[in-house]
Amino acid sequence: MNRFAYRTTGLALKAFSWFSKARVTTHNSETIPRDGSLLFVINHFTRIETLLLPYWLNQLTGLPVWSLADYELFQGALGSYLDTVGAVSTRDPDRDRLIVRSLLTGEAAWVIYPEGRMVKNKKIVEKGRYMISYAGGKHPPHTGAATLALRTEFYRQRIHRLLQESPPEARRLLSEFKIDNEAPLLSRHTYIVPVNLTYYPIRAQQNALSDLARKFNENLSERLVEELMAEGTMFLSGVDIDMRFGHPIPIGECLTCPKIERDISSRQVINFDDTLASRKQMRREALSIMQRYMDEIYRMTTINHDHLFASMLRQIPYRSVQPDDLRRKVYLAANQCVAQNPTHYHRSLSESQLPLLTDDRFGKFREFISLARQTEVLEGSDDALFKNPSRLTHPFEFHRVRIENPLRVISNEVEPLKELQRCVRRIAWQPAAWTRYRLARHLRRKALAEFEKDYEAFFIENESKPRGIGRPIFLKGRSRQLGVVVAHGYMAAPEEVRGLADYLNRQGYWVYAPRVKGHGTAPEDLARQTYRDWIDSVEEAYALMACHCRHVVVGGFSNGAGLALETAARIEAIKGVFAVSPPMRLQDFSARFVPAVDMWNRLMQRIGTNGARKEFIENHPENPHINYHRNPIAGIRELERLMDRVGDCLKDVQVPAVVVQSVADPVVDPRGSRHIFDRLGSREKKYILFNLDRHGILLGPGSEQVYRVIGNFLADIRANLEG
Repeated sequence: MNRFAYRTTGLALKAFSWFSKARVTTHNSETIPRDGSLLFVINHFTRIETLLLPYWLNQLTGLPVWSLADYELFQGALGSYLDTVGAVSTRDPDRDRLIVRSLLTGEAAWVIYPEGRMVKNKKIVEKGRYMISYAGGKHPPHTGAATLALRTEFYRQRIHRLLQESPPEARRLLSEFKIDNEAPLLSRHTYIVPVNLTYYPIRAQQNALSDLARKFNENLSERLVEELMAEGTMFLSGVDIDMRFGHPIPIGECLTCPKIERDISSRQVINFDDTLASRKQMRREALSIMQRYMDEIYRMTTINHDHLFASMLRQIPYRSVQPDDLRRKVYLAANQCVAQNPTHYHRSLSESQLPLLTDDRFGKFREFISLARQTEVLEGSDDALFKNPSRLTHPFEFHRVRIENPLRVISNEVEPLKELQRCVRRIAWQPAAWTRYRLARHLRRKALAEFEKDYEAFFIENESKPRGIGRPIFLKGRSRQLGVVVAHGYMAAPEEVRGLADYLNRQGYWVYAPRVKGHGTAPEDLARQTYRDWIDSVEEAYALMACHCRHVVVGGFSNGAGLALETAARIEAIKGVFAVSPPMRLQDFSARFVPAVDMWNRLMQRIGTNGARKEFIENHPENPHINYHRNPIAGIRELERLMDRVGDCLKDVQVPAVVVQSVADPVVDPRGSRHIFDRLGSREKKYILFNLDRHGILLGPGSEQVYRVIGNFLADIRANLEG
């Protein structure tokens, strides 16, 4: 191999990597042996892997990385290019000798694709066995990588023994392999390293590469057009590539069979292409090794949202698919199947999956449904989708499948993951009502478990309130037509809105008052939370109530009112919102000192004097049996950030709304709540003032009047829904 050409081409590949928008993430690269002869076995999905994989692996190992490539690629300029990067044609008569020699000396590492070719449809399992489907038919995975690794280690051990027992034969073998110095050979061991590449998302469409190719050649083959559309889109538009390294397979431990041992120690002349007496044992070992690395490769598939949606859609036994039910099922799969199975997952699945149930703000569901409709896997309206089973089961033309039916490709990729498939199947087959019940139970248990955990962690004797103050309130109603979520205020707890919750429940509504994170425990808990955590608490409450009731209204008091408005601005399914004393400005005098105190704390942290930091301000609450007596500076800062966010999204609130305010509120400026009302995008909205001289108007004298206003508001919404 031309090392100068290899390095020069590496610079070109580096430039291409910069140009590409592909995001490559490596996992477990520390398992790669640093002093071994390495043969990487990798699943093969894109043509560009032949070009980029050697460069990526070279960056990780520091070794030249050569590869076997399809003989059809060695034509024209591409063939010359492949020669320079160390690719060897699958039909090169000297390929095996070259691979074994370079592995013996450690001159280079090698890449071999055990499928033997690109598997565009990712169909590698049939009737529980590995079986590669391709344009020409089917075949089991190749054992070539295992055979080459076994031959390498066979000759390594043979030369090592013959140097002591029969030096002339050892020197003859060294000469046959053109090895001048046996020291590197004797100090190394041979390893097969399984590697999995997973791409996300898989999309195919016209792109700059396909357009450019068509411009210069109108008679492109369908095969080339498909590859330019599929792979060009992924690499130019952006794709996540997870490269996972499995446990290295030490080949030396596979040569302990007595017959193989006798061949290793034999003093007879054994040439490279001679048939060994232990060929059957070697063949058996090669098959066993192949099974090991195939299991390892596909066990490491990086599960993503497309996998879960495609698998769930394929497993649902009904032609009719309810969009909300599909989202709930995938949410359960993302939480339960991930926890139950030791499989690898895309980083987006390690985050909260709540958006799947609410506003789909990351577009996971929306993009999947769009792709399913484009490829005619799904048809129908947003409320009633119908599955075309044949698109998920019937075979497709191999070189068109990534364009015409990518969902089939996506579901095929995770077919070998049996535990995942069983988990998905259990969820897919349960009725929609049972899915709602399981999800609601999961969310309630999660909220209670989080409260108990935080209460135990932050409890302060003689300061923390009894558990019942902070525990979420859940009340079952008489009708499932309309459910209500009520969020409490800053430094408070669900007990603050219990009076309103009980009143609404007596009117027949299901009511849920969640614990906003950081509350109901101790100020130190609140100090570590952000306004995004508070938003998640209310959003999760909406998701829970949507499982029990056909329609949901959200509301809240003070900071909880701001959270309710923010939630209503994002989630289109919400039918109404009420806001009691929503904050836009704070009249609390201590809040004016927050920026200065915050700046002082940062200065003290920078100079290393944490003892001088001021983290809490004394609080004198209206309801000392509920509220904290210390106000964290960090919490006030997050409160201000929430107000900024609410102000930006008020125009997006389009549902019926009512804003309730006390005229002489000492904490929330009535002008601020009026400003909120004026900026609401709702066509149906009311602003109601009460002549009360306190902030906490949901407790104490006059609170029943506020309850009735909210009750009347809900009654109007219920009447409109029934009408």
